[in-house]
Amino acid sequence: MKALLLRIGIDKGTDGTLGPIFEDESFEFIPMSESDLHSKENRTYKNTIGRHGESFATYLPKRIENRILHDDPEFETSTYGDATAKRSYLLKLQNGDLLAFYAGLQPFNNDKFNTALYLIGYFTVEGVIDFNQLSKTDIETSYKLYSNNAHIKRSRPPTDLVIVVGNKRSSRLLSKAVPISQSKPDKSGKPTQAVSEEMERLLGISGFIQRSMPPRFITNPDKVDNLKKLLELY
Repeated sequence: MKALLLRIGIDKGTDGTLGPIFEDESFEFIPMSESDLHSKENRTYKNTIGRHGESFATYLPKRIENRILHDDPEFETSTYGDATAKRSYLLKLQNGDLLAFYAGLQPFNNDKFNTALYLIGYFTVEGVIDFNQLSKTDIETSYKLYSNNAHIKRSRPPTDLVIVVGNKRSSRLLSKAVPISQSKPDKSGKPTQAVSEEMERLLGISGFIQRSMPPRFITNPDKVDNLKKLLELY
């Protein structure tokens, strides 16, 4: 068994802000915005209600409140899709592996937490579909099976699409966020999010993880067990 750590959600590069973390360690997972304005998705930050009963727009700058969501991963039917260079990492996942998600969060109405990267959820992998390897008939079938995925909702789903399907019974958003980063200066001296010393010890990974590339694999069984404990799988 192995695990892949992948950054998701709204960030300063896509929409100029981060999702909120609250004083009790709970959070809202807010997706990044959709670049395909002809997507079948009709949810926006303004009309989508989060787990805390408030519109996503409550936590975001007003200038982006009407942007459409790119809800990926989606935890209703447990799918995550990608058609970029990350696809090669996703294709290495197998049934039973873990796909762990982390996101940038910033404190909302509290000063208890730092703006940082936090573990926020996971999939236990049930399958990985490489659309480049499917026949036209199988592609059409997959479009129906995974219609809830943000990439399938696009006006023209990408040909390089890979979709990871999670086991619905063992894939979820966490109730409380788990910090995994600390601020460190990069080569230019700019503050950047890097793996915290505690997570270096627990997970066996290191370096800057502010960007989504490259995702990090964890293969050491003891380190995977540590990750499972952080995700409350034990």
